[in-house]
Amino acid sequence: MILLIDNYDSFTYNLVQRIGELYVGKDNAPQLKVVRNDKITVEEALAFNPSHVIVSPGPCTPCEAGVSVEIIKAFAGKVPLLGVCLGHQSIGHAFGMTVDRNTHVMHGKTSEIHHDGKGLFAGLSNPTTCTRYHSLVILPDTLDTERFIK
Repeated sequence: MILLIDNYDSFTYNLVQRIGELYVGKDNAPQLKVVRNDKITVEEALAFNPSHVIVSPGPCTPCEAGVSVEIIKAFAGKVPLLGVCLGHQSIGHAFGMTVDRNTHVMHGKTSEIHHDGKGLFAGLSNPTTCTRYHSLVILPDTLDTERFIK
């Protein structure tokens, strides 16, 4: 089962749709449980025993993302975690990285992403162009890439 924490963002259901598309016509589709960030406890999340946890985008900062940071801490090292926008920032915050305002607002802007073609980037061109829509970033001097990028 995949647990998706919804941080009250309309993009959450783009993620739900895309996950569903990955399993069209396949017999091994996992159950997808979507729960709002203030409608679940860490204990309830643990009881679901998910194979993966996704933390969605949303407004505000990781400090205002309900139980997202606590759920990230509870599942770290146990199951794969994916954070999108606020979810990504929440992962950084959960592990002591500094989230702050970006010097350049990146609403609807594109950037080239250079990668190793593995994991999340398998099958994508290198570099690949991605659209960014955020005002906050994890400050580069606090980013712990050794710990999180595999």
